[in-house]
Amino acid sequence: MPSVAEDLKRVPLFSGLSDRQLRRLAKDFRDRPIPAGAQLTKQGEMSGVAFFVIAEGEAAVIVDGERVGTMGPGDHFGELGMISETERTATVEALTPMRCHAIQFWHFRAFAKKNPDVTWRLLQHVAGLLAKEQSRQAADAGRASA
Repeated sequence: MPSVAEDLKRVPLFSGLSDRQLRRLAKDFRDRPIPAGAQLTKQGEMSGVAFFVIAEGEAAVIVDGERVGTMGPGDHFGELGMISETERTATVEALTPMRCHAIQFWHFRAFAKKNPDVTWRLLQHVAGLLAKEQSRQAADAGRASA
């Protein structure tokens, strides 16, 4: 089984970190086994205290009751709720038994402050999510007016 640091290296957000940085970050992640059917996050809940990296298994992403995607090893979620300390924007439900690594926001924030390259990648990631959402809303508005 790969180490937490090896699992983190597969995540684009962390792929540019040195081995030393990855080992340091990995120390604050906790391994969490997740049974199939379990909800890891629930849309609308104020539970943004953790950020998750999927090590094994598959999860569904559900928004407004509709499945909008799936995630697997190397994918991550919870960053928006963690950063903004607001409601979760999606429900994430385990489709299979999973193993995730989770980090509390205060540990991640301390690491990000000491590693500006991670902060910059996270900013780029959030900007990409925002651009995708704006495109989706524009497409929805265009279909509504047609």
